[in-house]
Order: sequence, then C-alpha cells, then structure tokens
Amino acid sequence: MKVCAVELKSNYTVLTLVDYSSDDIIDYIDLKIKKITLEDDEDKNSVLKYLDEINSFFKNNNVEKILIKKRSKKGAFSGGAVSFKMEGLIQIYSDVEVKLVTSQSISSYEKKNNIIFPSELKKYQEQSFLTILAYLCK
Repeated sequence: MKVCAVELKSNYTVLTLVDYSSDDIIDYIDLKIKKITLEDDEDKNSVLKYLDEINSFFKNNNVEKILIKKRSKKGAFSGGAVSFKMEGLIQIYSDVEVKLVTSQSISSYEKKNNIIFPSELKKYQEQSFLTILAYLCK
C-alpha cells in the first residue's frame, strides 16, 4: 500500500511517500517531487493549479492513504490560514482515505523508538516521515 504523509508549512506542502507491505515493512520512495507550493492563496488560478498538482501527485503515484500532520488551531504553534486552506484541498481528494495525525502521537512515537531515517530522505521531510511511522506503527 502506498502511503503519503503531508506536512503543511506556510504556503507549501512537504510530501513523503512510502510503500507499506503486509509484513509491516516500510520502504521510503525517493521521488523527484518532494514539495508543492501554493503561490498565491488569493488568486483562483493559483489555488486551482495547486489543487491540480497535488491531485496529480496522488494519482500518478498511486497513493492509497494520505496522512496529514495535524496543526493546532490556536496558540503559539497554530497553523496559518493558508495551510488550513491547503489542508482542506487535500481532504477533498475523494479517491483515498485521508487521516489527521496529531503532533502528540508523533512525539510519543519518536520518544519511544530509535528512529533511523532513510539516507535519501531530506531533512525537511523528517516530520512527514515520522507522521507515517507514528500512524502505521502504533
């Protein structure tokens, strides 16, 4: 099963894709596309371009489950309006199940396990990779 984790930053989406086999093996898939940017959240064409790019990524890579690293709605570490707009666009992708994974469950998993990141994984993808581990290995 191909699982894609998403971490939403200010105006871009960090993507990490793995192949999760029935024998609980998680293989990172190193793709050329690792980020998709929403250039201008106030411009309809820009929003539609982002929607098309993210949907194409999911479809072209045969994604079977999408995991979104959940952000706080209030407080010092709350997500911005643009990232919530991007989250909504991802959640309406109708071909697969979309789940939100809390920061607490990710932190808990990280504390309880010795994580070895794939060598091809970029530093900025680590949180989305941890999102996958926290969800699949709970």
